[in-house]
Amino acid sequence: MKPGQVHHSFEDTSLRIPIVEIYPLKQLSPAALKSVKYAQIAASIAEIGIIEPPVVIRDQLEPQKFHLLDGHIRVDVLAKRGDTEVVCLVATEDEAYTYNRRISRLATIQEHKMILKAIEKGVPEERLARALNVNITSIRHKKSLLEGICPEAVDMLKEKQVPLNTIGQLKKMRPVRQIEAAQLMIAMNKYTISYAQSLVAATPDAMLLRPKKKIGDLTAQQVSLMEQESATLDRDFKTLEQDYGTDHLDLVLSSGYVTKLLGNAKIVRFLAQFYPDMLAEFQKISEFRKAA
Repeated sequence: MKPGQVHHSFEDTSLRIPIVEIYPLKQLSPAALKSVKYAQIAASIAEIGIIEPPVVIRDQLEPQKFHLLDGHIRVDVLAKRGDTEVVCLVATEDEAYTYNRRISRLATIQEHKMILKAIEKGVPEERLARALNVNITSIRHKKSLLEGICPEAVDMLKEKQVPLNTIGQLKKMRPVRQIEAAQLMIAMNKYTISYAQSLVAATPDAMLLRPKKKIGDLTAQQVSLMEQESATLDRDFKTLEQDYGTDHLDLVLSSGYVTKLLGNAKIVRFLAQFYPDMLAEFQKISEFRKAA
């Protein structure tokens, strides 16, 4: 390559490739085949076709055959539909290449913004519902998802997989408390509805849009004491988090290295051929890191 020349990560044109000539680097688990994500992708393909082409790389010995880097669910759906070909992007990098690290999966807030843009462009709500495999009520609910959430909290959670009901709990708080709650969720890496409800319960009435209902026979003093204890626990957690940071960093670096190894198609093929058990354990580590 000449100095200053930009190296392309993909071939200049996409290719229509027979599905039988595409070899996946992993098999979809039974759980993945039954997942909501699989059903949504299948519904989207049935309604509007492939939006994001799968990514493949040529086999070094047989260039007319391809290894699938990204798009395992899409290709599986197409194969089961009876399609024989699919348009793919062809990657040129093999060493330390992991396509999944270069894209961001659709988070809840990103999906909300995508729905708004689609509606602004004239896409009917009914078609969006079919494409996402949800009912029309869900689409309408997602349209108003962020009403009542302050911009700072939205920005903090925009790349997180936050359940819709959790966002509903945030709407019960005033903006300053929304930001505190978002910070705690990120620090705990916990976005469940039950955790959000616990944060609401621990919030003083002055930081809620509506005062909490009286809890049984508890006095105002007892409720105030519970709120103070919760605030103390939050501070203690943040202190512990600082001590935890070094160990967590080591774990992140180690799992990141394993993920980088699995991004090398040569290494994956070698492990699959000679050390399949080791490959399975490495994949578990990599999947755990992505989930975290």
